[in-house]
Amino acid sequence: MGRKILAEIEKLKQENNAVLLSHFYQPSEIQDLADYVGDSFGLSQQAAETDANTIVFCGVSFMAEVAAILSPSKTVLLPEETAGCPMADMVTVEGLRKVKQQHPDAAVVSYINTSAAIKAESDICCTSANVLKVVNSLSQDQIIFVPDRNMGQYVAARTDKEIILWQGYCYAHDGLMAETIIKAKQDYPQALVMVHPECSPEVAAMADYVIGTTGMLKIAREADASTFIVGTEIGLAHALKQAAPSKEFIFPDPNLFCSSMKQTTLDKVKRSLETLRPRISVPMDIAAKSRQALEKMLTVK
Repeated sequence: MGRKILAEIEKLKQENNAVLLSHFYQPSEIQDLADYVGDSFGLSQQAAETDANTIVFCGVSFMAEVAAILSPSKTVLLPEETAGCPMADMVTVEGLRKVKQQHPDAAVVSYINTSAAIKAESDICCTSANVLKVVNSLSQDQIIFVPDRNMGQYVAARTDKEIILWQGYCYAHDGLMAETIIKAKQDYPQALVMVHPECSPEVAAMADYVIGTTGMLKIAREADASTFIVGTEIGLAHALKQAAPSKEFIFPDPNLFCSSMKQTTLDKVKRSLETLRPRISVPMDIAAKSRQALEKMLTVK
C-alpha cells in the first residue's frame, strides 16, 4: 500500500504540475514525500519561485493563505481543510481594531502565524527568525504585537520599544515547563539547549539559543555539541536527525504535539490532487493588504 500510494501521488503531481510543501511539524512520511520541507514563510517563498501550477501545502490554514497571497495565479491546496492554528484563532479583527483605537500611534506587528485578515490589519509581518529586527526597524515607539504573548515578551526584553501584548499562545510550546528543562539539563549537563521563542519567558531564560525551526537545524549542523535539548514541537525531530545524524536530540516533553499539524495523511494528499480540493483562496482586498505587510517585512535587513 505504501509504495502504491506514493507512486499514485507522484503521477498526480506530474499531471497537475504540482509541488508538495511540508512544514517541519508534519508527520515524517509527509516530510519524506515533500519536494520542499521548511518553515511556513520559507515554503511559501519557495513555492512562489517554482514554475508549478499547483501548490499542495501540508501544514495549517494560515500557511496555505500565505502561499495563496504570494502566488495568486496558482492553485493552492490544503489537504486537510480543518487544519488550523489555535494561536492564530486567538486574535480577531474586531479585537485588534479595538486595541488599535486605544493606541492610535502604535504600529501593528503580526507574527506569520496569523490569518490573512489579521495580516491585512497590520503594518508589517514577522517570523520567529526576524521578529526583533522587524520591531526595531519601525519608527513607532509603541508596538502592538499579535498574537503570541511569549514571543512578544521575548522581544520586549530585548528592545527599547513598548510592546503591547496580545494574550495569545501556542498550546504546544506554552506547555513546556521550566521544571522539565531543569530536569533535562541535569540529565544531560553537556547538552546545548535550544527552544522556540513561542515558549514561556521562564523556559527561554534557560536556553542557550531561543530560535525558530530553521535556526535550530543550522545550529544542529554547525555546533560542536553532540547532544541537544530541544524545546519545540516533536515533528522537528525528523529533520534534525536528517540534518545531523550523528548527534543526539532530546525532546524533554513528548507532549509538545500540534494535533492540527498531524492531520495530514498520504490519503488526504492523494485525494487533494485528484479533486484539486480543498482549495485555499484569499479575497482580493485582504490579499492586497496582507501582501503589503509581508513585502514590507522582506525589506528589513
